[in-house]
Amino acid sequence: MSIHSPAPLPAPSSSLLRSAGRILPGFALCACISTVAFGLEHLEALATGRAWLEALVLAILIGTAIRTVWTPSDRWRPGIAFSAKMVLEIAIVLLGASLNVAMIIAAGPALLAGIAVVVAMALVSSFLLGRALGLPKRMAVLVACGNSICGNSAIAAVAPVIGADGKDVAASIAFTAVLGVLVVLGLPLLVPILSLTETQYGVLAGLTVYAVPQVLAATAPVAAASVQIGTLVKLVRVLMLGPVVLALSVLGHRLREDTEASGARPASRRLAVNKLVPWFIIAFLGMAALRSHGLIPEVMLAPIAKTAGIFTIISMAALGLGVDVRVVARAGGRVTAAVTLSLIALTAISLGLIRLLGIA
Repeated sequence: MSIHSPAPLPAPSSSLLRSAGRILPGFALCACISTVAFGLEHLEALATGRAWLEALVLAILIGTAIRTVWTPSDRWRPGIAFSAKMVLEIAIVLLGASLNVAMIIAAGPALLAGIAVVVAMALVSSFLLGRALGLPKRMAVLVACGNSICGNSAIAAVAPVIGADGKDVAASIAFTAVLGVLVVLGLPLLVPILSLTETQYGVLAGLTVYAVPQVLAATAPVAAASVQIGTLVKLVRVLMLGPVVLALSVLGHRLREDTEASGARPASRRLAVNKLVPWFIIAFLGMAALRSHGLIPEVMLAPIAKTAGIFTIISMAALGLGVDVRVVARAGGRVTAAVTLSLIALTAISLGLIRLLGIA
């Protein structure tokens, strides 16, 4: 009898190399788009004296244009997904080193409480608008949570809790992708129209834009102060996802029963804790705490900020590559109207908060 020794386990280094090989093509594509965006920004500055469209926005536009005429194959998708998620999350963590703690203190508890009120009002108004337009309950809830809290992340977290099916989730996510880009491009136009200050605009962006990276893209063309306050407000808004999901898990049993009675196949109800408080938010706050205690050397702040900016633009290219503008036509008029009107309502509520609190 011959004794066969077990096959050797693959070395960790070879596994890492294989993972890197899968990620590299898509990541390189996003890096190339970012390089082109930097180049166009530089040409704008040379031709007109200033960059009217920042590299952040240009990267989104270029990526979206490419995605409209070309669908990435399996060779490109892992790297694009890595750039859109992990690279972005690292950029957000690094951004914590530039957070102005004095600005957080100046914001005060009134703004923090106001953010919670805005989210609650936006949830209710968006849900009622959706129902008035004839959307099913689960779809109305998904649209309300996506608009009011944090886009795709909120939809993904809420879907299993309320028993939403894949069709509802796909339609809702399609709009957060497309309208998210439109908001990033259009929101800065409100600065001169409404005579908003840098701080006011930062608060408005943090309260209305869907995702953290989109807040960066919407505020960077205006001012660094807008980036800081917008990021702070947005992260507080993201933290509202936890209480909302917990409330829906208690109150949403009727929605789940409707799903089961209709024979639809609900998504898994299991919800990981990291869906409620993503790791990068905790790391972002930790980085800000290190900065506030002087534990990050001053000489490191500029390189950290530069790296965060480059990573953010790469992730913006990936975001653009994930946007197919043709999905809007497929989702239907009622969903289009519900999402658009709820976004307008959110903007109006946010402006009302800014005026009410007298934010200068």
